[in-house]
Amino acid sequence: MATLILPGEWIKNWEKSGKHEFVQLCKDLTEKTDHGSDVRDIQAALYELCWQVVHGNLKLDLVASVLGDMMELRDDMPSILADVFSILDLETGALEEKNKREHYTQLVGACLFFVPEAILKERLDPETLESLGLIKQAHQFNQKIVKIKTKLFYKQQKFNLLREENEGYAKLITELGQELSGNITSHLVLESIKSLIGCFNLDPNRVLDIILEVYESRSDQDEFFLSLIKSYMCEPLTLCHILGFKFKFYQEPNEETPKSLYHIAAALLHHNLIELEDLYVHLMPVDATIIEEHKRDISEAKQIARKLVMVVLPSEKSEDKDKEKEKEEEKNEKPPDNQKLGLLEALLRIGDWHNAQSIMDQMPSFYATSHKAIALALCQLVHLTVEPLYRRAGLPKGARGCVMHPLRSKRAPRPAENFEDLRRDTFSMICYLGPHLSHDPILFAKIVRLGKSFMKEYQSDGRPDVKDKMETLLSCFLSIADQVLLPSLSLMECNACMSEELWGLFKLFPYQHRYRLYGQWKNETYTSHPLLVKVKAQTVERAKYIMKRLTKENVKQSGRQIGKLSHSNPTILFDYMLSQIQWYDNLIVPVVDSLKYLTSLNYDVLAYCIIEALANPEKEKMKHDDTTISSWLQSLASLCGAVFRKYPIELAGLLQYVTNQLKAGKSFDLLILKEVVQKMAGIEITDEMTSEQLEAMTGGEQLKAEGGYFGQIRNTKKSSQRLKDALLDHELALPLCLLMAQQRNGVVFLEGGEKHLKLVGHLYDQCHDTLLQFGGFLASNLSTEDYIKRVPSIDILCNQFHTPHDAAFFLSRPMYAHQILSKYDELKKTEKGNRQQQKVHKYVAACEQVMTPVHEAVVSLHPARVWDDLRPQFYATFWSLTMYDLAVPHSAYEREVNKLKVQIKAIEENPEIPLNKKKKEKERCTALQEKLQEEEKKQLEHVQRVLHRLKLEKDNWLLAKSTKNETITKFLQLCLFPRCIFSSIDAVYCARFVELVHQQKTPNFCTLLCYDRVFSAIIYTVASCTENESHRYGRFLSCMLETVTRWHSDRAIYEKECVNYPGFLTIFRATGFDGGNKADQLDYENFRHVVHKWHYMLTKASVHCLETGDYTHIRNILIVLTKILPCYPKVLNLGQALECRVHKICLEEKDKRPDLYALAMGYSGRLKGQKVHMVPENEFHHKEQPARSSTPANQQNGPGSTGKPATSTCKTEEGTEDGDRGKDKSQGTTKPVNKANSAAAKVTTSNGNGALNSTKAIKERDDKEKSGKEKKEKKEKTPGSTPETKVENRREKQRDERAGKEERVAREGKDKTPKADREKVKAEEKSSKDDKAKAGNGEPMEPSRERDAIKESKSKEKGDRGAVAGSLKSPVPRSESAESERDHKRRKLDSHSSPSHSSSVKDNSNEPKESTSKHHANYNSVSRSKSREREMEKKDSDGTQGRSKEKKEDKDRKDRKRDHAVNDRETSQESKRKKDENGTNSTKNSKSVSPSCDSPLSAEKEKSKRSKSSSKEKAESVKPERTSSGGKKESRHDKEKSEKKEKRDSSGGKEEKKHHKSSDKHR
Repeated sequence: MATLILPGEWIKNWEKSGKHEFVQLCKDLTEKTDHGSDVRDIQAALYELCWQVVHGNLKLDLVASVLGDMMELRDDMPSILADVFSILDLETGALEEKNKREHYTQLVGACLFFVPEAILKERLDPETLESLGLIKQAHQFNQKIVKIKTKLFYKQQKFNLLREENEGYAKLITELGQELSGNITSHLVLESIKSLIGCFNLDPNRVLDIILEVYESRSDQDEFFLSLIKSYMCEPLTLCHILGFKFKFYQEPNEETPKSLYHIAAALLHHNLIELEDLYVHLMPVDATIIEEHKRDISEAKQIARKLVMVVLPSEKSEDKDKEKEKEEEKNEKPPDNQKLGLLEALLRIGDWHNAQSIMDQMPSFYATSHKAIALALCQLVHLTVEPLYRRAGLPKGARGCVMHPLRSKRAPRPAENFEDLRRDTFSMICYLGPHLSHDPILFAKIVRLGKSFMKEYQSDGRPDVKDKMETLLSCFLSIADQVLLPSLSLMECNACMSEELWGLFKLFPYQHRYRLYGQWKNETYTSHPLLVKVKAQTVERAKYIMKRLTKENVKQSGRQIGKLSHSNPTILFDYMLSQIQWYDNLIVPVVDSLKYLTSLNYDVLAYCIIEALANPEKEKMKHDDTTISSWLQSLASLCGAVFRKYPIELAGLLQYVTNQLKAGKSFDLLILKEVVQKMAGIEITDEMTSEQLEAMTGGEQLKAEGGYFGQIRNTKKSSQRLKDALLDHELALPLCLLMAQQRNGVVFLEGGEKHLKLVGHLYDQCHDTLLQFGGFLASNLSTEDYIKRVPSIDILCNQFHTPHDAAFFLSRPMYAHQILSKYDELKKTEKGNRQQQKVHKYVAACEQVMTPVHEAVVSLHPARVWDDLRPQFYATFWSLTMYDLAVPHSAYEREVNKLKVQIKAIEENPEIPLNKKKKEKERCTALQEKLQEEEKKQLEHVQRVLHRLKLEKDNWLLAKSTKNETITKFLQLCLFPRCIFSSIDAVYCARFVELVHQQKTPNFCTLLCYDRVFSAIIYTVASCTENESHRYGRFLSCMLETVTRWHSDRAIYEKECVNYPGFLTIFRATGFDGGNKADQLDYENFRHVVHKWHYMLTKASVHCLETGDYTHIRNILIVLTKILPCYPKVLNLGQALECRVHKICLEEKDKRPDLYALAMGYSGRLKGQKVHMVPENEFHHKEQPARSSTPANQQNGPGSTGKPATSTCKTEEGTEDGDRGKDKSQGTTKPVNKANSAAAKVTTSNGNGALNSTKAIKERDDKEKSGKEKKEKKEKTPGSTPETKVENRREKQRDERAGKEERVAREGKDKTPKADREKVKAEEKSSKDDKAKAGNGEPMEPSRERDAIKESKSKEKGDRGAVAGSLKSPVPRSESAESERDHKRRKLDSHSSPSHSSSVKDNSNEPKESTSKHHANYNSVSRSKSREREMEKKDSDGTQGRSKEKKEDKDRKDRKRDHAVNDRETSQESKRKKDENGTNSTKNSKSVSPSCDSPLSAEKEKSKRSKSSSKEKAESVKPERTSSGGKKESRHDKEKSEKKEKRDSSGGKEEKKHHKSSDKHR
């Protein structure tokens, strides 16, 4: 009470100033009070003053005088002071200090003069009054009060009970029960009642009771009775007591309160004759009981739900039944009515929403409306409030609707005229209804229709002034949908119409709002109410029942049951169905078929449920082994594809989910997009395509659809249109593409850290395949304008969006095609010329206009130096064309047309098909046939135009600024390799493009070098592929091999397609193709040698990969080998080497890695099937034996050569050449470095590749030319030999070239020769020049040049690693470098076997370790540049010295060779025969081992070393090699073989050993 605190100064200086201040304060407060302020402030001031006296701070008399003065301020001041005293009385009575109580008593006593006694007696305790002397005894006083109260309140005043006459009551009832028509008013009746009370001495309260009784029986006469009661009664509480007494009468068990009583109570409340608070206390049951009952209902409902879910044993079932019976018996004792709910219903019926709301607020939510009568009464009230608005805005056209009579009461809620009015009362009424709107489907429909009408207005009205109001209304409608409409739908009995009606509203909301509503509905609504808890449990039970019985056979019946169940509770049903599908994927097909009876709303809910299941954070998306995607995710993805294709479900949510996952760097969910696009658009992405399918995929859209896919996916037009619309409407097409393109690398570098390599590869493939599929979908379904509008230019894609180049061109390619065609059509329209040539020129012009900006744009994609080798035009042309542009798949068109013809014939012959159906089918097939033929014709014209364009462009494609080797490197690096693993069709395209560039006779493009680089270095490319990329890479190699095999198969084809083509020049000039010199061309037989070399390189790479033991290497090489099986292996010994290694993989991986085992077994079986097509090596690349030689074709590269390089130098006549070139390759492992190295280096051109030549071969051919004996043989071997005049011209050219290129050659030679041997190289250079100049026949040296170029290009590509490795490994040349050059060379020529040969073989056993350790160390440009500088200095100093010496040495050497020629031939033939007797198996076995022993480089060195060994040394070298190849055990067969060889070699004697090389030559 003490809100006002008196300052301490006033109390201290009371007499001086405090008293005056206090009086002034009280005066101010009194004035305020006059203006309507409360009395509390005065009371507070007085209270504080008195409290100071009680505490003894102020003197009693001083305060008493002030209080006396205060009495004048207000009339009621004594009463106010008495109130203060009564409070102090209570407070001081509770205090323990007696002195304070005494001070209080004295104060009150001092104030008795101005406070009346009566007031004090009224307010103070009897004990206080006694102490003040106002009463004698407190006890007596209390008794007296009790008696007075009893008399007043409890004793009935029956003053005239004996005089009260019953007739009076009879007349009263008659008066009240008369016909109330005409001019009888409540006023007249009231006068009569007064007369009756006076006349018959009636009790007024009993009269009021009778009035209420009559009103109850005539409750329709509200107006009359209410006005009568209003006039009659004086005290509302009296009326309330009488009503309460009536309600109390019905609170006994099994009693029922009449509705009429509720009605009159409601009417009296409605007209404010009584207050709800006064009446509410008389009603039963109490609120606490209601809350308890509600809780009990919820727990019972949950228990029932639990029982439905639980598995119950039979014994438990019987116990449960007994308990249920007992409960039912208890329920039979009917409890008394809930009078509060009865009153509530009555209030709602008369429209008193205010009081009804107050009652509902006292109860738990939705408790009141869970009683049907109340729910219906509230629904009726809502009907009346929305009626005018519904008539105006919600009523569908043509519907009349039922007429609603408004309530007569003016106090009822006002009807809504517009949407804003709904916020007044209607929305709150609907919210109180909650799930129980289900009792009135008509009102449900009305509200939904009003919602639809509002949404249309909301979407069309864009005025800013009403925007806030509209937003508020929208949130109200969303709340209604969440709290009322969806829960009500759950409680409706299978009402499909309501579901469709609700979808009419929901489809106007964006999917984000809808999905939020579904989420609330599924996860929260069902826990809020007992009824919903039960419904959920029943739905799950029913769903289980249906799903257990669902099969393909009963899809229709089960589908109908699912449909019925889904109309009301789709979220619960779908949640259960999806959980089952995640476990059992065989349910997908029957489930998808069974969903055809769903409503549109249910389909939308299904989409939400699928997304929720996919996004479930508790589920792992990887299997426990972390190498594969979880099966539940695969099942859901598969379901997505099937469901979204078959049914009209909105896709936006799902697509946005995938986009968001990609944004978050998660690529698992791309599986969903892949399935959806595959099913909806019919676009499959698979690397397992047959060649027929692949061929069909290079045609037009119709051919693709007919022959390009595994399943004939028809009727995708509508579904693909839906997918397209969803992507365009929500602007997701380009973002998805870009995110997928970026995510490919994200999979490896961002996601891949902790994941298993196998899974990373799988995710990468999935991401890539989906991009491919999605891009294909956009290209084929988007209109030209849509596509061009959305895809930015290539430089923006790559530089701004960081899209990888292959993906960027993949997205841009359709755009270029569209633009070129539209531009071409424009040009055709402007000039009407039909001549084919004019059309072609227009097409070329169109291409130029469209592609010129692209040529400019691509320049920014790579560093400037790249464009020194390739022109941007060539780069853009390569990336912008497709297989559709390069070739017409005539056979595929023909195949599909024939299929249709067969189909037509079958239809005609089938008697079971009705005639009209026959006709339709035939028409369909014929139309399809015509379409295909038209498409073929169109493509043919297009291809001709493209080829003409390329013919015009080709001269500007490749510049001669750089070497051909560099050009090929850039072409492979930036064009061929990235694209050949992009897709299967791109793989075919790459191979076809290389062939096309060759056929177009493109200047500066070396076809031979390109093929060589592709086949020679597959280890690294294979190892870096994913599984699907391996399939594509294999296909690319297969197509490349196909071309090579075709050229290899027939001389006529080779001469037609390769001879005189610049791509087959073996001397690489810096400036284009002079076209004239046949000596520069690679002849047919030498080409066959090169092909054999490629086959060998493939074998070596394959065996290496198979022996690594690495999962990726083995899997990828097996995939690649399977793909290239039609073209490789063709050579028997290579095939056997491969077969042996694959067999070993089968044995090793059987129990370890089953997937590798399966791959290896599959390949092994197919390889065995190919064996019949394999040929011995001599058939693969040997001409017929010369007439004078009885031995078969040279076996140096055949089965007898253990691990010899497949370049098999039998192209030349002398084995010495092979030996020397072999030493060249081993980079210094042998003591003498032969002249072949330096000479070959001389022939190399500015491209840095060793020319395909060995100078030693030329020298030896020179000798033969001089010796008459061998001239004939030579002619047979080289039918295309040229006259000596040609050779003279050529010699001049070569000299000029050598002079210009000496510096580059020196650079290359330096890396290949140890420092100690460089002087020897210099000394030999001169003689090699001279010998070369003497060569009479130019052609036979071409293949060797080609070969060297290929080998050197490879070694250069690897960064000259081998060069350094070789120089490190070979100590012998340095130790013997002190010997004179002349002696050294003589010894070399005499013995034909290097003194350090055995050491080189031993070195081989260490090579695997060394080569691998040096692989990276040597790949170092710094070491190369330093050694180049040293080489240049050395070369300058020694260049002039050794030429005179070389000439003399040449002569000596030639003489010796001539002497030995005959003996050599005889010896070699004998050794050959012995080898043949021993069979080829042993050599094959050793060959199968040798290539695999180490990395490609060391293997190649080994081969080159082996190539120079004699037949005896061959036998010796087998053993070290075996031990070097991973310490494998020799088979018994191998041991026998080596023993035989040793015997044979020892019997051959020294002579054989000495001269074997020259004998090889003649062989």
